[in-house]
Amino acid sequence: MTQDALRPHNHSHCIDQALQQARSLCEQRGVRLTDIRKRVLELVWQSHKPVGAYDLLPELAAAGFNSAPPTVYRALDFLLELGLVHRISSLNAFVGCTNPGHLHPSCFFLCRQCGVAQELDHASVDGLAREVEQAFGVVVESQITELSGLCPECASEPHGD
Repeated sequence: MTQDALRPHNHSHCIDQALQQARSLCEQRGVRLTDIRKRVLELVWQSHKPVGAYDLLPELAAAGFNSAPPTVYRALDFLLELGLVHRISSLNAFVGCTNPGHLHPSCFFLCRQCGVAQELDHASVDGLAREVEQAFGVVVESQITELSGLCPECASEPHGD
C-alpha cells in the first residue's frame, strides 16, 4: 500500500502525490491534464472517502468551473482511463488510485461507519481472477473487490446503547 487511509495523516501530501503522478502519466501518454481534470482529481483526493460525481458539482461551481454533470463525468472518465481513480461500484463513487498508471485488480476496504476507503494491495487479490478463470473457464476483464466493516479507529470506539 502506498498510502494508509486508515491512519491519521496529512491529506495535502496525498493530493500533491496524486497530482505529480497525474502530470507524469499525462506527459507519458501525450494527453492534457486540464484545469477541470486537475480540480476533480484534487477533490477526489481531499479525503479518503469515496465521492460521487454529483457531490463534486458544488465544489466545481465554487471554483468557477462549468458544473454540469456531463463535464464532471468526462473528467472522471478521463481519470479512470488513466488509472488515476477507481470507481467503487457499490457506492457509485470514486476514490484516488494509490498505484496509478497500469491496470491492476482493485480491492478496497470500506469502513461502514466513517466512510473511509483504503485500496488494498495484496497477493491474494491478484490471484483471485486467475483462480476464477481456471475454475470456470471465463475470461476476467476487470476486477473490483469491495470489503466492508470497521476501520481500526471505528472498531476501537465504544459502542453506545
